[in-house]
Amino acid sequence: MREILTKENITIKGFTMKILQKGDKAPEFELLDQDGIAVSLKNFIGKKVIIYFYPKDDTPGCTTEACDFSGLYKNFLEKNTVIIGISPDSTISHKNFAKKFNLSHILLSDTNKEVAKAYGVWGLKKNYGKEYEGIIRSTFILDEKGTIVQIYSNVRVKEHAIKVLGNL
Repeated sequence: MREILTKENITIKGFTMKILQKGDKAPEFELLDQDGIAVSLKNFIGKKVIIYFYPKDDTPGCTTEACDFSGLYKNFLEKNTVIIGISPDSTISHKNFAKKFNLSHILLSDTNKEVAKAYGVWGLKKNYGKEYEGIIRSTFILDEKGTIVQIYSNVRVKEHAIKVLGNL
């Protein structure tokens, strides 16, 4: 079956998903954090939320991105903003990653990739001529009501966190 992409929807293998855009309500979720505690998006109503999706703990690009967000953690707090990193890694992997790099923010485990799919960031990727499914590195900024106000797709990690902070 072929992929069908319109401005509002994408159909892959017969499954149609809405493409999220600025102004859309962010899809609700509940996932476990690095300490095994359930975290829901609705818990952060009244705060701005940065949700960044990344492929894998403890890899060069993902480590740079996580450390950059964590390094600016106090700056984000001053702007009433919560930072949430989401990947398909396990809670144990997240715990080790957070400990190894002294990360200050929340890491959520999306092992079944349902949240990544709801946000439209699980898809076909190419690397060295090979095609495979994986996380398309993306960041969403939500306002205090849970509405998407900014979307960054196919993120390049260098200076990304500082750009996000500047757009709050």
